[in-house]
Amino acid sequence: MPATAASPFTYCLNTSTIAGQKLPLPEMVDLAAKAGFKAIEPWIREIIAYQDRGGSLKDLRRRIEDRGLVVASAIGFAQWIVDDDAARKSGMAEAKRDIDLVAQLGGKFIAAPPMGHHDKPGLDLMAAAGRYAELFDLAKPFGVTPLLEIWGPSKSLHRLGEALFIAAESRRPAQLLLDVFHLYKGGSTHSGLRLLNGRQLPVFHVNDYPATPPRQQITDADRVYPGDGIAPLHAIFTILREIGATPYLSLELFNPAYYQQDAMTVLTTGLRKMRQMAED
Repeated sequence: MPATAASPFTYCLNTSTIAGQKLPLPEMVDLAAKAGFKAIEPWIREIIAYQDRGGSLKDLRRRIEDRGLVVASAIGFAQWIVDDDAARKSGMAEAKRDIDLVAQLGGKFIAAPPMGHHDKPGLDLMAAAGRYAELFDLAKPFGVTPLLEIWGPSKSLHRLGEALFIAAESRRPAQLLLDVFHLYKGGSTHSGLRLLNGRQLPVFHVNDYPATPPRQQITDADRVYPGDGIAPLHAIFTILREIGATPYLSLELFNPAYYQQDAMTVLTTGLRKMRQMAED
């Protein structure tokens, strides 16, 4: 549902939630709209696969808009943050391609995770701030903003404080992409969200996690529907309201058990539970 006086949030589907059903992107668009979502967050690889099968981005954008949806963001993995100059140059070229794809679909945001530096510690945060600034400037002519994303399992850029440092030192109007699971997995508490201006959070990934396995061992596959785990979702949504955040709440799950179910059942269940937690 779109934002209302009762809820400042707009509900979005991250297509990972039904990735296991291996549906073409246009069908996921149709199902998201039918289930009641008002936005969609596709993965860049899905957009490219659609193109590779002969699909037109113009037609896909029309389909999205005709179904009453918008592209909230998109998930890409360009290596913009890496130390190696040649790899980073290649990563920036990939990022430019991805940003253009998002812009052609009418999207305004794209994820900017620490891909390429996620498997090793020792990220120079000042260098990362400069690289984010370069990525931000690359995207600006397209009308797209890269969302600095923390990854909980990563060995670098896995804590909220690291993202805040990069954002502050980038000297750009940086915006973040945060995730209930990644905040927990990376060891950050939800209370840190109070340090943010709500305008910095245009998209927020929503999910839940069980008490077991423990935080050190939990993986993306353990994510569950909002309200089915132990995440402090009510507290998180309360803080988002307090700081004036009105993000797309994007349901992002990777649960193999859900992949075995009918996609529409997963979508309607996920949306219902997300709304219950966000609006209670």
